[in-house]
Amino acid sequence: MAVNALRVVLRRELHKGLSLRNMSSQASNTKYQYETLKVTSEGDHVLHVELNRPEKRNAMNKAFWSEMVLCFRAISEDADCRAVVISGAGKMFTSGIDLMDLGSDFMQPQEDDAARIAWNIRKKISDYQETFSVIEKCPKPVIAAIHSACIGGGVDLVSACDIRYCTQDAWFQVKEVDVGLAADVGTLQRLPKIIGNRSLVNELAFTARKMMSDEAQSSGLVSRVFPDKPSLLLGAFELASEIASKSPVAVQGTKVNLVYSRDHSVQEGLNYMATWNMSMLQTQDVLKSAGAVLQKKPLKEVGFSKL
Repeated sequence: MAVNALRVVLRRELHKGLSLRNMSSQASNTKYQYETLKVTSEGDHVLHVELNRPEKRNAMNKAFWSEMVLCFRAISEDADCRAVVISGAGKMFTSGIDLMDLGSDFMQPQEDDAARIAWNIRKKISDYQETFSVIEKCPKPVIAAIHSACIGGGVDLVSACDIRYCTQDAWFQVKEVDVGLAADVGTLQRLPKIIGNRSLVNELAFTARKMMSDEAQSSGLVSRVFPDKPSLLLGAFELASEIASKSPVAVQGTKVNLVYSRDHSVQEGLNYMATWNMSMLQTQDVLKSAGAVLQKKPLKEVGFSKL
């Protein structure tokens, strides 16, 4: 009974802490004002990007596809931000593409000529692809905190993130074949490199079956599973805070080179790294970090300059 009571108290304090953090941080991010996203500060150098259409199960409408690009381009240029957490408001992470809102973009072409129709559709698909590629291009590490359902476009989104955490009740679904199309904004390109099991990826993509949290962790799609959403967010913010405490030169350089090396040979990756560090090794952050290690001093106490 004492253990259960302690859990209740801890959970109550956790909810209280998250609420207070959100209340104190909203006013500081007036430059991030969007219809479908809510952006708040969560401690030093950490931003929380929340999919914010809970009444629509965070379905991805037209505004979302453009606002994600604007948001992450702004984050890329925000020298105060060093790590990002993406989550979903309400009962689920996201139900995926808002078919009612986006259907007219593809089902009601403005041209009569087949070549011109195809040309315009290709341009629209490329624009939609950028919505999630912009996360990958952002030099700040991005952590996806996924609860409940992550469907269709949600898998495209989290596949572009650097780290994925989820709740025990989370499930993932490459849904596109069930609505008559092949996933075209990142899942089929990124998921095979994340999971590393081509047979499993093919199974998920061909059948649109659900992948539950335990399978997602064992396959490598997520690296940690939490009991519920509050503990998930706490874990994601703690990780983001730890990342943000380190040299931004080191962290952002690491992300850029990890993404580059994923798509190139080992030798090409090594050559790129050598060129990158021939300038970046000259940073004062190396001396500061080494000094902190020698003095057994937490990096959070070291003042790294903005980048």
